[in-house]
Amino acid sequence: MPKNSKAAKPSKSTKPTKAAKPAKAAKPAAKAKAKPAAKAAKPAKRKVNPALMRPVAFDATLAVIVGNKPIPRGELTKRIWDYIKKNGLQDEKNKRQINADDALKAVFGGKKKVTMFEMTKLVNDHITGFAEAK
Repeated sequence: MPKNSKAAKPSKSTKPTKAAKPAKAAKPAAKAKAKPAAKAAKPAKRKVNPALMRPVAFDATLAVIVGNKPIPRGELTKRIWDYIKKNGLQDEKNKRQINADDALKAVFGGKKKVTMFEMTKLVNDHITGFAEAK
């Protein structure tokens, strides 16, 4: 008899069926007790890494786009994207591609087209370090 034959397998109908279990009445009371315990075990809020919120200083080339005041990296990236969207510099067909205008061309090292992943690397070259606290 072949190994893959269906006749060799027992049919599913020969298995005994399980009877439905009766519902328990005490189950809702157990849930009510579990709710206060869940509130007590609430995890603490996630702390923000202070280094990510620390303002960075950047050169005059980047200051043309994002302003002169030192800002955190996240805000810096947000302002660059605001500039790109405001001026319609994102490629229509390939949204990951950025078509640079004159101001961005200076930031991108003279490149006319840059991907969004390449952009972060090129912007990094214009960050001079952390701004000093006053």
